[in-house]
Amino acid sequence: MTAGTFPQALEEINLSDMAFWQRPPGDRERAFALLRAQPRPVFFAESKIPFIRKGAGYYALTRHADVTEASRHPSVFSSEPCATAIPDMPGYLARYFGSIINMDDPRHGRIRRIVSRAFTPRVLAKMEEDLQASARRIVDDLIAKGPCDFVTNVAALLPVQVICDMMGVPEEKREMVFHHTNIVLGWSDPEYTGFTADFGRWQMARTLASLVRVGHELHRMAMGLGRDRRRAAAAGDPPGDLTTALVTANVDGEKLTDQELGSFFILLLVAGSETTRNAISHGLKLLTDNPRQRALLMEDFDARIGGALEEILRICTPVIYFRRTLARDFVLNGFPLKSGDKVLLFYNSANRDEAVFDHPDEFDITRTDIPHVAFGAPGPHFCLGTHLARREMTVMFRELLTRLPEIKATGEPDRLLSNFINGIKHMDCTW
Repeated sequence: MTAGTFPQALEEINLSDMAFWQRPPGDRERAFALLRAQPRPVFFAESKIPFIRKGAGYYALTRHADVTEASRHPSVFSSEPCATAIPDMPGYLARYFGSIINMDDPRHGRIRRIVSRAFTPRVLAKMEEDLQASARRIVDDLIAKGPCDFVTNVAALLPVQVICDMMGVPEEKREMVFHHTNIVLGWSDPEYTGFTADFGRWQMARTLASLVRVGHELHRMAMGLGRDRRRAAAAGDPPGDLTTALVTANVDGEKLTDQELGSFFILLLVAGSETTRNAISHGLKLLTDNPRQRALLMEDFDARIGGALEEILRICTPVIYFRRTLARDFVLNGFPLKSGDKVLLFYNSANRDEAVFDHPDEFDITRTDIPHVAFGAPGPHFCLGTHLARREMTVMFRELLTRLPEIKATGEPDRLLSNFINGIKHMDCTW
């Protein structure tokens, strides 16, 4: 079936099939509009994945009201045992990727309190300084290079550089960090791991081996940084980076273990990279395709960049879904769910809900009161890094659009094959 005619019936939609996520964005948006129009959440069976235990399936929560209501009841809609994948995460992966995203209170609250305390005024001031310097350096290099791949030379570089600066990652380790971040974010894309939509045992084994390897190396590096910072702090000469703040933070006697530090670093790296890199990439594409909106932004950048960022985040929604598992029976907006049921909170669909947003497919930076859920809906798992992500986007767009006022995306983006991340791998730019 050609783009523009899919789907014609509900039966054509299978969110569990990676082939669905290879379809053009417009096809996928029409599919989610059809799902939102159904009187009750639609159930999808899980696909069989080699080496991964198959579950029964899940209900797709596609309406804004359902996503936000589920998020308000974390004791019912549990993030355990896994929130970041449809099947449960195997133990050999949970060791590295089992961060606070996949935890409920009290474990989630404990780690979040310690991490929040680590963002001291000193750490935040250094973060802002590093961010400004990184954005200037990236645009300097872009101007020197000329028209090129915007994602690899601009959007993907900024968040990784900022997080490495924050954590005190040595320069010689940063290329490895950048490479490993691409594998974690793009594990389902053949460019990064050899995974294909019609995967077999060999492809899945190689993909899982890649994830274990990069998880182990990132985890080990973070724990090594933590040990170095503890020794420096004990000697009275601690560096002023986030790693130092994390390993020395003490909240009512609670401290991060080495295991928790390693997992949090991977979360910070992956989650911190994903939102910013994709929002900046999608943002340039949206501003290129909507010149009137771009002109409006540049008439008063400081006054309008806030609204522009929220609209970019709403339209592109970098994280497509999180999973929740019912801890007990619950009636969600009139729909009965049973203990043990899985639901997927489709943030991309909620952000285009016609019941909440007028003309939801239009890019309009003048919208007011944009209740998007790109950072998650209200609840304890609302993204911890929202302030940093917005600052990174603001600084980079100001640097780009003032120094290169004619910069634009060219051609069609090369999109990430993923049912979890709405990513752009490559996109040419010129000016």
